[in-house]
Amino acid sequence: MIWIPGGTFSMGSDHHYAEEAPAHLVTVDGFWMDQYLVTNAQFQKFVKATGYVTFAERSANLEDYPDAQPEMLQPASCVFVKPGRPVDRRDHYNWWAYIPGANWRHPEGSGSSIKGRENHPVVHVAYEDVEAYANWVGKVIPTEAEWEFAAWGGRENIEFAWGNELHPKGRMMANTWQGEFPWENLKTDGYERTSPVGVFPANGYGLYDIIGNVWEWTTDWYQEHSQIKRDSCCGTALNPRGGDRETSYDPALPDVKIPRKVIKGGSFLCAPSYCRRYRPPARMAQPLDTSTCHLGFRLIVRLRPRFKT
Repeated sequence: MIWIPGGTFSMGSDHHYAEEAPAHLVTVDGFWMDQYLVTNAQFQKFVKATGYVTFAERSANLEDYPDAQPEMLQPASCVFVKPGRPVDRRDHYNWWAYIPGANWRHPEGSGSSIKGRENHPVVHVAYEDVEAYANWVGKVIPTEAEWEFAAWGGRENIEFAWGNELHPKGRMMANTWQGEFPWENLKTDGYERTSPVGVFPANGYGLYDIIGNVWEWTTDWYQEHSQIKRDSCCGTALNPRGGDRETSYDPALPDVKIPRKVIKGGSFLCAPSYCRRYRPPARMAQPLDTSTCHLGFRLIVRLRPRFKT
């Protein structure tokens, strides 16, 4: 693990996606953070020790999804399927598929495996899977503020975690998408999907793959930045009334009450032509009941318990 010294920084951005605004000052205490994303090999060790079965490996409960077709209730997960031609990018179903048998052991479905990918980040892990692993290993999931502070690596007022150029002097700094998304991947960085952890340069704190490769779970319920009250210890979203879970629901789907967490860092699917979320302040909302082929995690250890009110 790497020591992150803590401090005060400008969280969010006023110059990119709306959900990143407004930029605001946040203070976090120092903490230890995993230098690398949790890998398939590490997660496999956990599963062998505990017999744990991930969310994507279990059948969905009909009571939770009363209108679902029976075939949609079988164990499955979301997989990126590259189309063979340009498609309408307004419809993400043109490249996302809910594939039976897809899980951390079989990242692209039942015909795939993690053989040869032991040192790649584990994917297809839902939030509860990350919690289970964290409890087993004796660590915790970072807050959004802790994660973002660490991602900057001690730097600020730059476009990316490493400077103001996406590919300085042609050097690939992270596993992202090169080419016209979602149908053309030039693989200038050498990878079609996930890459082994530690292949690309570390940030200023020595953290690898903090940007790109896979998105990372944080513990914060998703809200607009302007609505978030933060505690003085960890920069975590805090609501004494306990309403954060409810306000994390997707307002575009008022009848679907699935809470969402903040994910950070972007992935191998982030492209200048479609999704410029390979930056520390970028954020997305991820439903608790969803796992994907481009979402993983890393954990932290705090020196003292989180502040409570």
